[in-house]
Order: sequence, then structure tokens, then C-alpha cells
Amino acid sequence: VRFCIISVSLDVTVEAVTGGSVVLPCSSAEHDLKLQDTDVHWKDKSDKILYSIIKGECLVAGQDPRYKNRAETFPSEYLRGNFSIKLTNLTHADAGKYTCYITHSHEPETVELINKGLLFLWLSGRALR
Repeated sequence: VRFCIISVSLDVTVEAVTGGSVVLPCSSAEHDLKLQDTDVHWKDKSDKILYSIIKGECLVAGQDPRYKNRAETFPSEYLRGNFSIKLTNLTHADAGKYTCYITHSHEPETVELINKGLLFLWLSGRALR
């Protein structure tokens, strides 16, 4: 099995408040995306599993308990390559880096959630070819 990650060509800043929610963006640039050949894994700064999408199906087995009932995706967007995740009921402990891994892609997408009174989310990507 080949584990690669998506290519990103943007810089985005998203603000969120403690107790609120935030969408962590993640998308695949694959033109002919086949869900049956695609696995997506969201991990946090401690390499704990936030959420997994296996062959187009949501999988919470193995999910770190602190994300239970707080993380959701958008299944209707999968075929468009959108594997963004919504994290709700944010706490100060949620600050940090999150990584989205997609099979058949080119590089990891890392999202950083920073707490400065408000919670700030930074997304930056670069090509590693």
C-alpha cells in the first residue's frame, strides 16, 4: 500500500473560538478519484487518529476518544476530492497541528490550530517533487 498525501497550493487562515467549531480543509488533486482505492486519515499533533475514511466509508474505530462525537466529514463531497473535517466543541487542548493523509496523492497537508485567546487555524502547503 502506497501512502502519499495531497498537494496543496494555498495558504488559508481560519479563526475559531473555544466552544465553537472549525472546518479543517483537505482535498485531493486526483482527476479520476476512485473512492474504492482511496483511504484518508486525519491525525493530530500527537499522531492520534482524529478520523478515517476507508474506501469512501467513515471509520471511527481507532479514533482517539477525545474526538468522539466531535469530528465529522462531508460524504457528499468525497467524489469531488473534498475530505475536509469539521471539529466541534473546540477546547484549548485542540490547538496544534493536524495532518490529512490521502492515498494516491503527493504530499501531506498540515493544518495548524493555534490558540491566542481565539483559536487560529493555519493551513499552508508546498510542493515536494
